[in-house]
Amino acid sequence: MPQFNIWAVIVAAVSTFLIGGLWYSPAVFGKAWMRENGFTEEGMKNSNMVKIFGLAFFLAFIAAINLAMFMGPEDRIEMGAFWGFLAGFGWVATFVGTHYLFERRSFTLFLINAGYSVVALTVMGVILAAWK
Repeated sequence: MPQFNIWAVIVAAVSTFLIGGLWYSPAVFGKAWMRENGFTEEGMKNSNMVKIFGLAFFLAFIAAINLAMFMGPEDRIEMGAFWGFLAGFGWVATFVGTHYLFERRSFTLFLINAGYSVVALTVMGVILAAWK
């Protein structure tokens, strides 16, 4: 099993929250994301945010470990970005796209969610490669 830096994995997982906080903010894609999902401000207030954020961090942590293991000993930042981009675009976006086609979800929502995954995994790859 490849070795990885646990601190890099933790920071890479945390980076998804920083990117997501900006990406899904009202200033960027938050309003469109809510509209495309049919969410309301009132409905969002009735969510168990501890559960959502806790599980989201756990999933981001697993994704970061997976990417670190996939990248192996890679320590060049540009290659970390490349492998992260390929994971986001080549795996996540393609599978999300397939789900969205069968679920008849909007192309706008696909672009918002898949775009976030591509950017987040690209940044993860940079962090993991830079912090070997």
